Amino acid sequence: SATIEADKLALLDFKNHITQDPLQIMSSWNDSVHFCNWVGVTCSPSNGRVTFLKLESKQLVGPIPASIGNLTYLTGINLFQNSFHGQIPEEIGRLQQLQDLNLTHNYLSGKIPTNLSHCTELRSFEASANDFIGQIPDQLSSLTKLEIIGLGTSNLTGNIPAWIGNFSSLQVLLLSRNNLHGSIPNELGQLSGLGFFTFYGNFISGIIPSSIYNILSIYYFSVTQNQLHGQLPADVGLTLPNLKIFAGGVNYFTGSIPVSLSIASNLQVLDFAENGLTGSIPENFGSLKDLVRLNFDENELGSREIGDLHFLKFLANCTSLEVLGLAQNGFGGEMPISIANLSAHLRILTMGDNLMHGNIPVGIGNLVNLSLLGLEGNNLSGSVPEVIGRLNKLEGLELNGNKFSGLIPSSLGNLTILIRLLMEENRFEGIIPPSLGNCQKLQVLNLYLERLYLGNNSFKGTIPVSLKSLRGLAELDLSCNNLSGKVPGFFGKLLSLRHLNLSYNDLDGEISREGIFANASAVSIVGNDKLCGGIQELHLSECSRKNPRKHLPVGVVIPVTIAVISVIVFLTSLVIYCMVKPSRRQSPPPPHERQSGISYSDISKSTDNFSKENLIGTGSFGSVYKGTLGDRTIVAIKVLKLQQQGAVKSFVDECNALKSSRETGVGISCSSTSTSFARPISCKKHKAIPVVFLLKVDSRRPGQRQLARHALQPENLGTKATQPPTTMEMGNPRSRAIRFVASVPRTFISDLSIGGFAPRKQPAYSDLSVCAGTSGEEALRGEILVVVKLIEQRPWS
Repeated sequence: SATIEADKLALLDFKNHITQDPLQIMSSWNDSVHFCNWVGVTCSPSNGRVTFLKLESKQLVGPIPASIGNLTYLTGINLFQNSFHGQIPEEIGRLQQLQDLNLTHNYLSGKIPTNLSHCTELRSFEASANDFIGQIPDQLSSLTKLEIIGLGTSNLTGNIPAWIGNFSSLQVLLLSRNNLHGSIPNELGQLSGLGFFTFYGNFISGIIPSSIYNILSIYYFSVTQNQLHGQLPADVGLTLPNLKIFAGGVNYFTGSIPVSLSIASNLQVLDFAENGLTGSIPENFGSLKDLVRLNFDENELGSREIGDLHFLKFLANCTSLEVLGLAQNGFGGEMPISIANLSAHLRILTMGDNLMHGNIPVGIGNLVNLSLLGLEGNNLSGSVPEVIGRLNKLEGLELNGNKFSGLIPSSLGNLTILIRLLMEENRFEGIIPPSLGNCQKLQVLNLYLERLYLGNNSFKGTIPVSLKSLRGLAELDLSCNNLSGKVPGFFGKLLSLRHLNLSYNDLDGEISREGIFANASAVSIVGNDKLCGGIQELHLSECSRKNPRKHLPVGVVIPVTIAVISVIVFLTSLVIYCMVKPSRRQSPPPPHERQSGISYSDISKSTDNFSKENLIGTGSFGSVYKGTLGDRTIVAIKVLKLQQQGAVKSFVDECNALKSSRETGVGISCSSTSTSFARPISCKKHKAIPVVFLLKVDSRRPGQRQLARHALQPENLGTKATQPPTTMEMGNPRSRAIRFVASVPRTFISDLSIGGFAPRKQPAYSDLSVCAGTSGEEALRGEILVVVKLIEQRPWS
């Protein structure tokens, strides 16, 4: 008949619009068989008309043609997971018998057609994961038989339509990951048969209507990542007893966790991370036998007291638990030994950034299926137990920011699929275990150890050669330790290495020019005075080429040795004589050599709070201000911009230049000692005025944190003072300062190019080094006092 022929022509037109068909689905659509036998086509046995077009997951590419509106007997269209693009044709509104429309996971665009409202028999409309624009059309309010609305991840805007509350048969409402605003309409509480309720990933605000919490049939409830607030009802477990998924993370919920949730015995996921919940986690959650995910990361739970983690004893009954998130709360006390009894299925355990103390229980070795263990940012101490090596499924181990001490256990070498290892900011000592070289890759997925952070500890010895086996290493931080020896050349052959920080150790020898060493911005080696070579941008000295030693004959060696010993004996006697001889009364040091008592407040007042009127000039890395101290001493104060790239390196270069300036007669001396590494030069003689450097350090920025935690070391610059550096509060308990002053000829005061200062290692505060530099023709000379203002997010440990 003509109608049947019209169906065939519509199907052929659909085929003609397909531009890519890698699976050759359309090849069966030909005259060799009746079109009712074509792949994906279903016809009615009674009238031969096409009733269903089912082409899901066929990798088809092309637009949906308008001719689809000619298949007027269609009851279902399923084009799920293809690459159809363009707009949904308006002609689809002619399919008045259509009940199921699934266009999910395509590349459809434009607006949802308003005349879809003519498909009044529609039971299911699913079009998630497309690129629509605009709002949900109000015309769709006529689709009162809808049971499923699936429009997630579709770029939809506007508010949630209140008329959805009239869809009395609705069971699934999925509007997640859109750009919806406004509040949740009260009318949705009328959906008495609703089971699947999800709005996560929008901009919905306000509170959740109490009527929603009374829909007994809801089993999937997710409003994560919105702007909702308010408290969770105390009886929510009673009113929503069928809950399996209850998620509201990344909102502004407050109040306590409802104890009644333990009544929802089918609960599998309870996730309210990143809110403002307070109180404790109810102990009766141990009755939730099906619980798989319990996540309360980033809340305000806990009392910061002993006993906060007692509930873990009861969670041992949750034998299906795979994820336990407790990080960034206020849990105090020790890690309970009952942690050993948690589910053997546990994959993720995050307890970082709390107030826990004590040791890691040995029983943690029972959690053999862990892939992530996060204990960072606590006050845990003692040694890391060897049993950690049993957790051979670990991909992430985060122990940084604690007080662990002793050796790193060699058993970490058993963690062969480790991707992320963070152990910086502890008190580890000894050598870096060579067994870490075993953490190479996951055999099947080819996953390598990517990040290794061991900075700010007390490691000594050489860098293990075994690290060369970490061929997938992307980031390596060994800074601020006591490592010595050569910088291994194999670092230059690790092709995946993007960042290498070896700064502030005692490394020596020649730096390679290969691989990562060819990129100065990817390598940090400051604070290793014995290094040489490398590319020019690293600003290292050239390596000396020593000639082979010539052995002197014995007849020459013996007389020389006797002569040297005689000289030593003579000098020793002379020193003893000078020490016991009464010393003459020394005159007091001139004013410019006395220890300065300058405070930050003095500096601020001297410049009228760094006013423009006192601004002398601006250089490459900061600004210079004129200041008049309380004793009418005129000083120049330079505010350094450490955030400017190259500032620290520039300053270190100038320090090195001064260290090698003996031949020019340039000298620097400390205010508290007459010792200098060159001939001292009087400030008065050169008409210099004191210069105060104010160095602002933001400890949240990479690289500056090290500057905030360490002071200058004497070995770095070769000059020592007999007094420790002065530390003073800056009015903020999270700020500290170390001060020193420099003098410079007036001629060059507006031309200073000092960019920062570089500490070497964590000091014992037993002595003070000095360093300064200038872009003028003469170097800085005379008395040194520097002011360093440190800005840190939390108190120093």
